[in-house]
Amino acid sequence: MLVMDNLNTHTLRSLYEAFDPAKARALAERLEIHYTPKHGSWLNIAEIELSRLTRQCLDRRIDDLDLLNVELADWQTATNDDQRQVDWQFSTSDARIKLRHLYPNT
Repeated sequence: MLVMDNLNTHTLRSLYEAFDPAKARALAERLEIHYTPKHGSWLNIAEIELSRLTRQCLDRRIDDLDLLNVELADWQTATNDDQRQVDWQFSTSDARIKLRHLYPNT
């Protein structure tokens, strides 16, 4: 089983771009691919953090590289100390409705 983010390059076709056809087919037959939900991917978390960084730290011009590094280090320390988590607001019951095609009909 392989869990992948929902990036448009994450397809079996990429195997054929990287390997000869026989090897790519052999790999593809062994893989059971499961994609992460678009709303719950690591990329969303990264985008959320970059947005916070921009609003909280980089909301002004910083001309000095040393000052920028100090500001970024301070922001990173504060962020890590805060240990905040992402609240997806997507419950199991919501998932069962939205992703009903993935659940057996029993």
